[in-house]
Amino acid sequence: MATQFHLALPCVNINKTRVFYSEVLGAQIGRSSVKWADVNLYNNQITFTECGPFKFECKSYSFNGDILPSFHFGIILDKPDWDKVLNLLKSKKIEITSQVKFLENKVGEHQSFFIKDPNDFTVEFKCFTNQKEVFKS
Repeated sequence: MATQFHLALPCVNINKTRVFYSEVLGAQIGRSSVKWADVNLYNNQITFTECGPFKFECKSYSFNGDILPSFHFGIILDKPDWDKVLNLLKSKKIEITSQVKFLENKVGEHQSFFIKDPNDFTVEFKCFTNQKEVFKS
């Protein structure tokens, strides 16, 4: 079933969040008000609500020897789009916190890179070598 997801997240500053998602990632801003905004991230809805400082107590985990944040969200792209976004972010001098190839030569092989948004959320961009293996084990 192909469908969209909705994710609601707190944010420290709604204006900085709007700028990051629209001007850095090229996402469209949908309905919004002074304290919240809907962001269309690759046809999925993320609602950010300004609440001031917050803290998630999240541990990291190790996957293939790489340390990853337990709490993160992201998008799966095809390889040409993944390369395009990666190059765009690099041209905008956005720090890539990690770029990794996972499950090399195994089912589910994919590449990921991670960035931080203004709220310190980790956003992952992922592309699979074989798109049909997104959910295969």
